Amino acid sequence: QVQLVESGGGLVQAGGSLRLSCAASRRTFSSFDMAWFRQAPGKERESVAIISRSGDSTYYADSVKGRFTISRDIAKNTVDLQINNLQPDDTAVYYCAAKTPWDTYYSYWGQGTQVTVSS
Repeated sequence: QVQLVESGGGLVQAGGSLRLSCAASRRTFSSFDMAWFRQAPGKERESVAIISRSGDSTYYADSVKGRFTISRDIAKNTVDLQINNLQPDDTAVYYCAAKTPWDTYYSYWGQGTQVTVSS
């Protein structure tokens, strides 16, 4: 089991930046692949950024490439999402998620943090 707690969401004007952080409860945090998802009102949840257990590999959705950066600090058990040049379409609840290497789907989820971008 691992518990995830997100923080850092808020209201920001278009063009602004936010840094979301996800704190994991488990000491074996480095055993989990980590990701950030988001869900906008009326839309399905989508994966926006993924980082491997070692932190060496990352993946970004096309819609966020060049603006979002995912990183992890294994010593601190945290995964961050730096979001630059925020746009109104980025408005969503952002979720941190974790899975073990043998899981097909992400099994562990945080409660989410709201990001609202005003135009």
